Amino acid sequence: MLDARCPCGSDLPEAGCCAAILAGAPAPTALALMRSRYTAYVRGAVDHLIATHDPATRRGVDRAGLVAWTAATTWAGLTIVATVAGGVDDATGIVEFAAAGVHRGAPFTQRERSRFRRLDQRWVYVDGAVAAPERPGPNAPCPCGSGTKYKRCHGRG
Repeated sequence: MLDARCPCGSDLPEAGCCAAILAGAPAPTALALMRSRYTAYVRGAVDHLIATHDPATRRGVDRAGLVAWTAATTWAGLTIVATVAGGVDDATGIVEFAAAGVHRGAPFTQRERSRFRRLDQRWVYVDGAVAAPERPGPNAPCPCGSGTKYKRCHGRG
């Protein structure tokens, strides 16, 4: 599985991308942490999601809810929309992304502008502003990743 392409969309093998960060290595950038967190959602690695949450907001994380949500979700891809700072020499950063998937049979695309900060030489996720979900247009690709138009896939009915 680690020789396969990383789920984060980097086009690198998982072993050379998110695997080390999921195993506890510090992410070099906010973007690398964002990608590893997406991979953690794909893999159901809830401990990584909690460990990389800012300690100031970590208490609000619902572990049981995360476990249930990741188990009921099939991920279809991550698109990085924009980054602001978050480099190896920065103290803060922003990563805007769109993550597509299917949750309990319903396709979705979550667009979020996530804030990160460096804490004790490690990047942590602070919070994110989630954009209102958009229903795909009828001729748009279905967010489930099937490769068919939305109207012929999950948009029927």
